[in-house]
Amino acid sequence: MNNQTLLTGQVLTFDGNPFETAWDDCVHINSSGAVLLEGAKIAAVGDAAVLKADHPQARQVSYGQDLICPGFVDAHAHYPQTAMIASWGKRLIDWLNTYTFPEEARFGDPEYATAIAQRYLDLTAANGTTTIASFATIHPHSADALFAAAHKRGQSVVTGKTCMDRNAPDDLRDTAQSAYDDSKALINRWHGKGRAKYAITPRFSPTSTPEQLNALGALWAENPSCLMQTHLSEQPDEIEWVQGLYPDARDYLDTYESHGLLGARGLYGHAIHLTPREIDRLAEVQGRVIHCPTSNAFIGSGALDLPALAQRQIPLGLATDTGGGSSFSMLRTMAAAYEAAQHHGHALHAAQLMWLATAGSANSLHMSDEIGSLKAGNYADITVLDLKSTEAISQRANRSGSVWEDVFATIMLGDDRAIRETWIAGASRQS
Repeated sequence: MNNQTLLTGQVLTFDGNPFETAWDDCVHINSSGAVLLEGAKIAAVGDAAVLKADHPQARQVSYGQDLICPGFVDAHAHYPQTAMIASWGKRLIDWLNTYTFPEEARFGDPEYATAIAQRYLDLTAANGTTTIASFATIHPHSADALFAAAHKRGQSVVTGKTCMDRNAPDDLRDTAQSAYDDSKALINRWHGKGRAKYAITPRFSPTSTPEQLNALGALWAENPSCLMQTHLSEQPDEIEWVQGLYPDARDYLDTYESHGLLGARGLYGHAIHLTPREIDRLAEVQGRVIHCPTSNAFIGSGALDLPALAQRQIPLGLATDTGGGSSFSMLRTMAAAYEAAQHHGHALHAAQLMWLATAGSANSLHMSDEIGSLKAGNYADITVLDLKSTEAISQRANRSGSVWEDVFATIMLGDDRAIRETWIAGASRQS
C-alpha cells in the first residue's frame, strides 16, 4: 500500500536564522514547490515537477497558490485557561486571583480536564498550531489529560504539572515534596513516550517557596533531558513582589539560578523587564526567552525588545500565552510581535515572523530535529495558508508586488479563516 502524499503549492523553507542572517538569504518560498509525506514524516521537499516525476504513485494534493508552511509551534500557553480567555480588565496579580485560580481549581475534576484538553487542541489545530508547550494545573491528572489527548492525535506536546506551594488558594497548593513526587511520576509516565516531552513547571517564584524551587531544581538535575518552564519579569509590580520574597537574590532570574533552575533547556516566558545581568546570563547559558506579545499587551505588561535579545543571540520562541493572551491564533501573535517591535524602532519582516512562529519556537523547545521546518526526516506537521482568505486580504494581495507582501497581509489581517489545512504527523485535520 502506498502511504505517500505529495502536497504542491508555494513552499516555505529555512536554511538559517533571519535574525542572524539577511532574511532573503535564509528564508525561501518556492512558488512551484512540493512536500512529499511518507507516513508521519516528511520524505522530501523540492520542486513539484521533479517530485511528481520521481513519485508518480503518490497521492497528490494541490494547494495552488496557497502557502505550505511548517506547523505553528506555540512555545508558552496555559491550556487550563481556555474557557476564561479574554477575561476583562485586570493586571497580572489581580487577574490571576480573579480569573485564573478559580478556573484552574475546576481541574480537580479529571473529566473537566479531559474535556478542556480536547477542546484546546481542537481550537489550536483550527488555527494552524501543531505543537504546544503548555502549563497544566497543580493536579497531576491535568497533565495526563493533555498528554493523552495529544497522543491520540499523534501530536507533539510539552507540558507539566504546575507547582505552587504559597501565595495561591488552598485548593491550588502543593508542597515541595509533593511537587517533586508528582512531577517525577509524570516524567516516568510520559517523558519521551511517543511525541510527549515533560517540562518541570514552577509557575513562578512568587508561588513557590525556596524549598520547592530547590526540590524542582534537584529533579531537573536528575532528569536533564526534560525542559523547565516558568515566568520571568513580566510586570514591574511582579518584580517588586519577587524582590520582597527573595531579598537576597541579585534579581528575578537569580531566584531560579540559585535553585538550579537556569539552563539551556529552560523556557522563560515574557522576560520583558530584564536587567543587564539577566540578559548576560541568559545569553551565556542559552536560556530560552519566550515572547508572548498578545498577553503582554492585553495585561499591560509592556513591549519586549525582541530584536535586542536576538542581537545577543539569546534563543527566542513565540507564544500565544492563552488565556492571558487574547487569541489562540499564532497569526495574531505574529502581528502582535510586529507591533511590539515597532515600539522599539524595529520593523520585523514577514520572514522573521514566520521563522519565530515555527523554526524559532521549535529551537526554543530543543525540537529542531523533529518540527519547525519542512525538511526530510521531520514530522509532517504542516500548516497551509490561504493568502486570499478574506475579502480584505484578497484585495490587498491583488495590489501586492510580491509573495512576501501577501504573507505579511495574512499575518496582519488573518485569522482561522486563513488556515486552509492543518496536518499533524502526516494526517490532515481539515479546518
